[in-house]
Amino acid sequence: AIDYQNLAAAGILCYIGAYVFITYDDYDHFFEDVYTLIPAVVIIAVGTLLFIIGLIGCCATIRESSCGLTTFAVILLLVFVTEVVVVVLGYIYRARVEDEVNQSIETVYNEYNGTNTDAPSRAIDYVQRQLHCCGIHNYSDWRKTRWFKESRNNSVPVSCCKPNVSNCTGTMSRPGDLYPEGCEALVVKKLKEIMMYVIWAALTFAAIQMLGMLCACVVLCRRGHDPAYELLVTGATYA
Repeated sequence: AIDYQNLAAAGILCYIGAYVFITYDDYDHFFEDVYTLIPAVVIIAVGTLLFIIGLIGCCATIRESSCGLTTFAVILLLVFVTEVVVVVLGYIYRARVEDEVNQSIETVYNEYNGTNTDAPSRAIDYVQRQLHCCGIHNYSDWRKTRWFKESRNNSVPVSCCKPNVSNCTGTMSRPGDLYPEGCEALVVKKLKEIMMYVIWAALTFAAIQMLGMLCACVVLCRRGHDPAYELLVTGATYA
């Protein structure tokens, strides 16, 4: 059964890794360190490897192969160590998220030009709509941006407008129409949540790998110390 759990775990890990990649892609303008994605890369690699391990484990269990079970246990140990590394990296990069966002968010807002063809502009509009926020700390931060000074209409982007407000133009003369909370803290919170998904996934499946190693070791010990079990397995194999 543990082999089928490995196959299921492989699919779940790959899904989580892909989810982290896709979500981070929406926020990639807010951090410059590409190494932040290392845990996601590793977890996808581990998921792929787990799929292969699951197949090896299924074959080894069916055939009761000592060589196959030993290989299965050793690879599971390597995967277990890798998942521990993912947890450590996850905590390291989770702690660095806030500094990364703080260093880059002001630059991204200054690059905003209000067009859909501009990547930073799309990123800001997406974040403000999804996280229900406006500006860095609040909507008044838009006054410091180049876009605001060039537009000269005392307005913020319409992505700052609350969805339940009709005919909102983003004018600062009606602050009640705008999201009151800034985006910086919410972006940091979102990215930290994503990293926690990776950490918890790695911890959960590290426990599964430990169980897999124990099962493989139990079977190997029974083969090595129980002649009757060896005879039964040999007879079943020939049958």
